[in-house]
Amino acid sequence: MCAATAWAQPSASVRSPPSGSIAVIYPDIGEPYRSVFAQIIGGIEDKVKGRVSTFAIGAEVNAGELNDALHRRGIKVVIALGRQGMKAAAVVDRNIGVVVGGVSAAYGGDTRNMQVNILSPDPALLFSRLKEMMPRVRRVFVVYDPRQNAWMIRLAKEAAHARGMELEAYEAQDLRSAMRAYKDIFAAADSRQDALWLPQDSTSVEESAVLPLVLQESWAHNLAVFSSSFGHVKRGALFSMYPDNAELGRRLAVSALEVLSGEGDASGMTPLRAVQIAVNLRTAKHVGADTERAQGFDMTFPEQ
Repeated sequence: MCAATAWAQPSASVRSPPSGSIAVIYPDIGEPYRSVFAQIIGGIEDKVKGRVSTFAIGAEVNAGELNDALHRRGIKVVIALGRQGMKAAAVVDRNIGVVVGGVSAAYGGDTRNMQVNILSPDPALLFSRLKEMMPRVRRVFVVYDPRQNAWMIRLAKEAAHARGMELEAYEAQDLRSAMRAYKDIFAAADSRQDALWLPQDSTSVEESAVLPLVLQESWAHNLAVFSSSFGHVKRGALFSMYPDNAELGRRLAVSALEVLSGEGDASGMTPLRAVQIAVNLRTAKHVGADTERAQGFDMTFPEQ
């Protein structure tokens, strides 16, 4: 059976919902991602109070076959999960609404007429947690590639201002300019009132060269670093936020129901708000962050 038609075969992956209006498209891949998508779908079904049609798709999708299948089932809104799901949703007929979730970034794809819910945490949530742990922080530095995160930085500036902080943002479109920006930040930062935010950005937070240097220098300068990427906490970032998969599913369902009723926006990008929180207690102690709130975290490092 070829990947392009895997979703079309009768199986447990295709189920008829009571309303016959909502379908979920997700990548046909193995663990651990399969369980993640299952949790998201569980949240969707919990919110709509019934089963939804699900399509597990391969790398290539036949647009005609997919649209025929959706129309046969009377689907009005598609929830597309992951990059492959978003790619498949791009060929869905325009009279079918699309809500995208579970993608790390939306740039580089056709997102017209789509609501795109990305996996980068809402800066407002990050900054609120930062103020809880380190009330003295007044300024947050960030280095970002405008091709990836210009819209996120706009949100972040508003969120910082609303919490009595200044966001000092440096643009970087290559590794050299990113390294130069971090050098300037470490020279100017005052650890008593400053912090550094690492967004999900493949240029400014490149994993092999940039990230190790940033974490090393921040430790040496006693500067608090928090991140939009869960994996950075284990490596030394103070804290991060990561998806609550079931709650993410429920929120995607709300968006789909709004599109179905004509109340939702036709398109737009939304940061992750269904979150859990991870903290590095060793880093918290090093930078003087409030660790009494550790009970409010979902995961701690070093692992207890």
